[in-house]
Amino acid sequence: MSVHSAATARQTTQTIIKKKLDGEKISMLTSYDFTLAKLLDEAGVDIILIGDSASNVVCGNSTTLPITLDEMIFLAKGVRRAAEHALVVCDMPFGSYQISEQEAVRNAMKILQLSGADAVKLEGGEEILPAIKHMIQAGVPVMGHLGLTPQSVNQFGGYGLRAKGDAEAEKLVHDAHLLEEAGCFSVVLEKIPAALGKRVSEELHIPVIGIGAGNGTDGQVLVLHDMLGLNEGFKPKFLRRFAELGVQVKAAVAEYVAAVKDGSFPSETEQY
Repeated sequence: MSVHSAATARQTTQTIIKKKLDGEKISMLTSYDFTLAKLLDEAGVDIILIGDSASNVVCGNSTTLPITLDEMIFLAKGVRRAAEHALVVCDMPFGSYQISEQEAVRNAMKILQLSGADAVKLEGGEEILPAIKHMIQAGVPVMGHLGLTPQSVNQFGGYGLRAKGDAEAEKLVHDAHLLEEAGCFSVVLEKIPAALGKRVSEELHIPVIGIGAGNGTDGQVLVLHDMLGLNEGFKPKFLRRFAELGVQVKAAVAEYVAAVKDGSFPSETEQY
């Protein structure tokens, strides 16, 4: 049963900000298609993210780098059609905002125009601040992303914990303040020490949403396929599996295959 009523209003960037002011934790999950996004929306999730993690869980790539702008827009269209209540945020993929400020704004506008998403998310701090400012000035709501930024995997050399040292931690705090001052409506912090996640959340006035950043943030985000147990081989410390659908799906498919092979499906009641 849906947690929404017919009178429930659609989430906006302003209602998300208000949740922090009211002390209400923010729930966020990824989705990449109409069917699952509809279930997430009906279950009451606040924000649905069309993550560039689609490169991994949808396309089977080892990193987020290969997915393109047009592919992200295609996925976001289905999610937008499904989401009647949740705020819909679309990741800007690698290469879509780093070349120039003008191209970044153009691509951000393209995402909103063609997919219907409510906002975009992009990775980085001070180094991409000019692009973020231009997007916001152009009317594009922006969610920031600091800490482990998967699009920089080749630069970092892996997906390890970020901001462990003082220098990197202070840069992250500095960048978070810059994103807020630029007009971002929220910031995602990924895979950083819990104490740092709590500090940033307390210092910023905008919501801070964590993934592997401890429980002191204003909200949490996970990749849907991970938290449902569909991605069985992925077991980072920060992940809680709220279901084991991978096991159930394989069992159901094996039962279907057996029923087809032995002729018991379809039965007389399952045909015209």
